[in-house]
Amino acid sequence: MEDVSKHPDPRLPRWRRTSSKSTIALASKNLNDTSNLARVVIVGTSCAGKTTFARVLADILECPAVELDALYWDSNWTPKPPEHFLRLVDAATSGSRWVVDGNYSVIRDTVWPRATAVIWLNLGFMTVFGRALRRTLRRSISGELLYAGNRESLRRAFLSRESILLWVLTTYRERRRRYPSLRLIPRYQHLEWFELRSPAEAKAFLARAGSGGKPLAEETSREAATRRALADHDR
Repeated sequence: MEDVSKHPDPRLPRWRRTSSKSTIALASKNLNDTSNLARVVIVGTSCAGKTTFARVLADILECPAVELDALYWDSNWTPKPPEHFLRLVDAATSGSRWVVDGNYSVIRDTVWPRATAVIWLNLGFMTVFGRALRRTLRRSISGELLYAGNRESLRRAFLSRESILLWVLTTYRERRRRYPSLRLIPRYQHLEWFELRSPAEAKAFLARAGSGGKPLAEETSREAATRRALADHDR
């Protein structure tokens, strides 16, 4: 007999479907019990919205948010030495509760075995590239100060091999292929996976996590802040 548990229920929203033993829908659990979200890794292609999502989720869960980009980059867009980066990540993820965002494979075997869940922001290319373009223009024009005193510039964005726009174009497809295979690696089988395929699904996930399972119409101040943060990010 066919194992129907291997196939997602098409009647459910994508973020509630289970497509493998390692994927467990948050909506199927008591949302007041966030033990499965004690240590969370947020992954996805560049400019999928990982950092904003991680900060909002960390606020909901009342735990530290760890941005790997901020640990990786030194001044003048110079990467920190690998051993220094690893030490910083090791220290940042030594606690019992945290939310980490980033795709750095060099620290995966340090962070993922400690994690309890992975949230994959698997958004469409046009959504991701549109965000990348808007974010780059905003940061370049405003001169927004980033990690280690770095700033983005129009020259770097459009006339450089270090362009984040070029990076999105050249890595999007490969990264989207990578995560399904990572789910199957034995040393990561303890992780619960949540795959969110649109901004709407990401917002719904955070709204449900922040609501503690009560009707979403009963919006608290924290939930309102969550909604505003995500709305600002989508602009």
